[in-house]
Amino acid sequence: MSQNNPFARDVELHLKRIIKAPITVVFNKLADIEGTSGWQPQRGSIRRRTVQTSPGPVGLGTTYEDSTLIGKAPGEVSTFNQPTEIEYHWWQQAPWGAKLAEGWPGYTLEAVGETETLVRHYVRLRTYGIYASATPVMKRVILRERTAVLNALEKSFS
Repeated sequence: MSQNNPFARDVELHLKRIIKAPITVVFNKLADIEGTSGWQPQRGSIRRRTVQTSPGPVGLGTTYEDSTLIGKAPGEVSTFNQPTEIEYHWWQQAPWGAKLAEGWPGYTLEAVGETETLVRHYVRLRTYGIYASATPVMKRVILRERTAVLNALEKSFS
């Protein structure tokens, strides 16, 4: 449970994959907010489309909005250390303003020679209130979705 909110639950997942592309190329693909719609999976994912909502190049604080099967989720780039780490932070709120869930999907990258990159993908999820009771189900959904994302990332370089 979250230390700050007794009605919140936290989940973390960690995956890794070797991608056959140089670290800067992999980072640039992960940092291209609107470009993700071109390579991220439609099957196995609740995300349908992402648009950048702030002007300029992607960096720390850049904002975006995900369109998902369960509604829209605003977000921002919460970590940006080119070319080794990028993290996104999104949240979903009820119509009356209560936070339902928020997540921090991120990637740390490590060059493996000049043509391969070790991608460590992590996801932290925090659910609130009634959503907290669905956390075990959401964890399975996130594991399936994040595995599909890594599969699609790998495939996008083949």
